[in-house]
Amino acid sequence: MFGLLFFILFTPGVSEFICTSSDLEMSYTFCDSTAHSFMFNLTPCSTRNKPVWKAALTWIPRSDIHFLKIVFNVWFDGAKALLWKELLCSGADDEYSLCGTLKGETLESAFDIKGSRLEFPKGNYSIVVQGFSDDSENNMLICLNVTMIVK
Repeated sequence: MFGLLFFILFTPGVSEFICTSSDLEMSYTFCDSTAHSFMFNLTPCSTRNKPVWKAALTWIPRSDIHFLKIVFNVWFDGAKALLWKELLCSGADDEYSLCGTLKGETLESAFDIKGSRLEFPKGNYSIVVQGFSDDSENNMLICLNVTMIVK
């Protein structure tokens, strides 16, 4: 049995689609000017019936992941709507499989995002997702500018 390993080196500033459907469009660009080995997708591509989304991530990080803090800044139709921070990896008793990934290793992860906890009014969302390798948020591992349009 042969496996196919698929990496996409994204050009900075070029928008990549996460998904598109009759009620939802999602795409992203990177915040920095460096190409990344990164792929993210989401199914189903819908906000109807409060779905549980299946997310798939493939990433080759440029640094070891012993500590990882994720910061989400969300704007809805131009107004700040949410700031959320989550510590995913602390270096001790980490529960996520991405913790401990070394620089240059391929990280592949699949996980659920429970849409039933989220209500998305129709409109335009701008989401900045940042990953930091320190608690002071000085050492950024990755940064995505996500555009979400709920129709």
